[in-house]
Amino acid sequence: MNPSRDQGTSTAEETLTYESMRSPVHTSSFRRPTRRMVEALEDVSAATACAKLHQMGITRTFIDGPVPLHQEPNIKITGGAVTLQFLPQREDVFNGAAQEDIERKTPLWGVLESITPGDVLVISAQASHFTGCLGDMLVRYFKLRGGAGIVVDGRVRDAARIRALGVPIWCTGVTPHYASQTELFPSAFNVPVGVGGTLVTPGDLIVADEDGAVVVPQDRAVPLAEDSLLHQDREAFARRRLDEGGLLSDYYPLTGEGLDEYLASRPAT
Repeated sequence: MNPSRDQGTSTAEETLTYESMRSPVHTSSFRRPTRRMVEALEDVSAATACAKLHQMGITRTFIDGPVPLHQEPNIKITGGAVTLQFLPQREDVFNGAAQEDIERKTPLWGVLESITPGDVLVISAQASHFTGCLGDMLVRYFKLRGGAGIVVDGRVRDAARIRALGVPIWCTGVTPHYASQTELFPSAFNVPVGVGGTLVTPGDLIVADEDGAVVVPQDRAVPLAEDSLLHQDREAFARRRLDEGGLLSDYYPLTGEGLDEYLASRPAT
């Protein structure tokens, strides 16, 4: 009997590390949204997108947890999702003092090197409080690649430097830890992920603002946008009437005589 195996240990040759595993898992190709899809949603708020999708029968679109790292008014992004998945570490697969160096061979580097202008990086980190999924250098590279923004159901580090970069980020907080320092490791990119209780697939559209981040399927983007902009125009009319002293029951929701008044106020087409 091999004494080392009897004692629950293994030789260096038997130890499985990320370096000895296959190349990072990823989807080799996926369909990014068209320019028309992205532009259609640029003036649509997260709240309106979420409500309209709900009316279309798609009810799980809100990415619960992440909030803007930058406390700036009117923060907003719209773009196609690229995804990164973190999974729990296990000592025989991903462990050791060299983890930060090994990260460059993982999907963490892979996804960043796949970024194209306008992409939104969506990261599944299982709401970990101890995993700093991205720091200054990685967010800096993301910006240089032309990325539009980042949504992560977990934490980031180097908060001050990231804020200085001006990249819009939605996350659950900050931590001093680097990505693989504690409980998770990057396992796959551009694959379907669960983020904040919501399914995100590569190529889905993301609309994120001060109310949070919402996932919009590609085939719903343009019809949703057309309906949403009309909805937002009606609400702007109702808001003006309320500011002028109108009754809430007359103008919100906008129905009956209030709706007739709104339609009469619109320019002839």
